[in-house]
Amino acid sequence: MPLPASGVPWPPSELASLYGEIKVDDAWYSGDHKKLAAVYRDTTLRKDGRRRLWSRDRHEDPGKREARLHIPLAGDIATASADLLFAEPPTFSVADTATQDRLDELAEADGIANTLIEAAEVASALGGVYLRATWDRSLADRPLLTVVHADAAVPEWRWGRLSAVTFWHELASDSSAVWRHLERHAPGRIEHALYQGGPDRLGQRVPLTEHPDVAALADSLGPEGDTVETGIELLTAAYVPNIRPNRRYRGSPFGRSDYGAPLYDLFDALDTTWSSWIRDLRLARARLLVPEAYLRDHGPGRGASFDDDREIWQLLNIPPTEGGNITLSQFEIRVTEHMQTAEALTRQAVRSAGYSAQTFGLGDQVAVTATEVKARERRSMTTRGKKARYWAPALASMLHALLMLDRRLYTPGLTPKRPRIEFAPVVSEDPASTAQTLALLAQAEAISTETRVRALHPEWDDTAVRQETNRILAETGRTVPDPMQTGALA
Repeated sequence: MPLPASGVPWPPSELASLYGEIKVDDAWYSGDHKKLAAVYRDTTLRKDGRRRLWSRDRHEDPGKREARLHIPLAGDIATASADLLFAEPPTFSVADTATQDRLDELAEADGIANTLIEAAEVASALGGVYLRATWDRSLADRPLLTVVHADAAVPEWRWGRLSAVTFWHELASDSSAVWRHLERHAPGRIEHALYQGGPDRLGQRVPLTEHPDVAALADSLGPEGDTVETGIELLTAAYVPNIRPNRRYRGSPFGRSDYGAPLYDLFDALDTTWSSWIRDLRLARARLLVPEAYLRDHGPGRGASFDDDREIWQLLNIPPTEGGNITLSQFEIRVTEHMQTAEALTRQAVRSAGYSAQTFGLGDQVAVTATEVKARERRSMTTRGKKARYWAPALASMLHALLMLDRRLYTPGLTPKRPRIEFAPVVSEDPASTAQTLALLAQAEAISTETRVRALHPEWDDTAVRQETNRILAETGRTVPDPMQTGALA
């Protein structure tokens, strides 16, 4: 599919429903009160018919403080997902030493570990994310790995695989016109186009030089006038689904968000619970009900007041009737009921998202071993493992594309290889527990010295393991040949 013609609806009508759901996910992910209110007052997006907390109109004074409280649990879930995957950077490895050195250099210089954390968090919230390989000679002497959000892309699929994709974004403008830059990635080429239109129409296609933000791209285009030849056969973009299947669009290649319709209800109920709790606090503030005669008159038209900090009062000539006393009014705060409700909602929400309550600090916070941590967080570890299997192929493809672009543009003698991706363990073993296990195995003569070294240092290569094993054997005197096996038998 080539770049779209002028004047077509934008975003494309076939993606309108998906983009609408992403907009709701984005509102919860952002935690912005105005976004949430706008989403749930938009009748085109509010399809469930429920009257939610954030859909209610505020009739009070606009200058008054917002009475509704939002708990950013959706953002916490996305952050936890990213942390489980990439808090510890993954390892990229290839067989060729020179290629490995260049890959390590690219990963460190470009901050790929940070890019992956950002991408994983966005994927958790929006259901998926795109990785894009690009370059800018005026900016860096290496190809760059960038992130594109799911609501800024129009993908093309073949057999459930990404065959091409058009990225788009709105450019700054000081007029009512909407300027959009479209960038279509296909194997071997990248096409660019600039459109001037309206809020829901792509408008007229114009030369790239018409807008300063993309005018520099015109110098890099080929003879066709809108295309950059990448010089490699790989697609310079990849789609990473958060997790599949997408329950709202069965059979589609799109991933699903960690939120979805079931969690919207729980998020809304959690906000309602906390808003009610804070309302109890406001209503429970101590108030004095004072008879009118106790008030100090400030003069005609200036009202009256009661100074509760005054220390000396002159005798008031007031009958000692029942209604003439100062009354304290203070309501009860339902702490336990609100706390239990909020915790139950939070537990159910994180469980529905695929995580253990312990991942979010719910439960006993006592020191435990790494084995116990893994047992308690088994659900989170399972979800992490499933997501990692979606990330590994896409990330390997993009790193391979980066190496091929690097050979073509910056390092001619490079030998690009598709790297192997290894995800770091989430929970490190306790050194004392590991040492005790290895000691028991050694005592039972069920493990060799080399295997013990490998178990203690899984990140070491064969050479380092062999050298350390030889040092241990030499220090313990176990390198001396057995005298009973020396010489030839008569």
